[in-house]
Amino acid sequence: MSYTPELVAELDVLRQFNLENLQEGLKVHHEASPATIAAFGRLHAKGLITQADGGYLTSLGRDAAEQAQTLHTILSETVTA
Repeated sequence: MSYTPELVAELDVLRQFNLENLQEGLKVHHEASPATIAAFGRLHAKGLITQADGGYLTSLGRDAAEQAQTLHTILSETVTA
């Protein structure tokens, strides 16, 4: 199974959440790309965020955001030979 553009957009949204402050949510900007707007809607439908246009992470969403952010950190590290 490969990462679809839709999954990548969802991972990108999850990476934007501040895991240090659960009272800090996200809101879709009116100038956001259609792909980003759709990603927020899918994350809401999956029960990961509280609102279709942003909001806060749910408990499951926090777990997913932690994993997404960890994966990004691991894959972004420079490997030295």
